Amino acid sequence: MAQARKIVTWVVLAFVLYTIIDQPARAADLVQVGFVGISNGAKSIGQFMHDLAD
Repeated sequence: MAQARKIVTWVVLAFVLYTIIDQPARAADLVQVGFVGISNGAKSIGQFMHDLAD
């Protein structure tokens, strides 16, 4: 199982590097989408905690 995880990690890393080198604008868009998702999730948790406290 550990060997499979190591292989998957290397494949994902190779794909990420290939995407960054081959299509930097697309890679930047994907990173932006990821950060927007994280930001929206944090805002939702904050709103939930606020509503829970009220």
